[in-house]
Amino acid sequence: MGIKINELRRAKGLTLDQLAQATESSKSYMWEIENKDVARPSAEKLDKIASALGVTAAFLMDASQTQPSEDVEDTAFFQRFQKADPLVKNRLRRIFDALDDED
Repeated sequence: MGIKINELRRAKGLTLDQLAQATESSKSYMWEIENKDVARPSAEKLDKIASALGVTAAFLMDASQTQPSEDVEDTAFFQRFQKADPLVKNRLRRIFDALDDED
């Protein structure tokens, strides 16, 4: 899981510090998660890491998946949408409506 988190973090152009801030963690804790097999984040922390990386916690825990599929990214987006402030949800709905009108 640590290697997967490291690769996703780097692919997103995030530093270890930035990921730590996004997940309300210390930089040293995030380093442990990426580099030590004994680090086992809580479900809440795993959710925050997954959200910051645009994937799901299930994807991070699944050793058989090395790259997120479109379904994983869609699920992660929907989970993020569900947690969003109502004003943000409204803006996103208007953006989707505008994109649908272009078709």
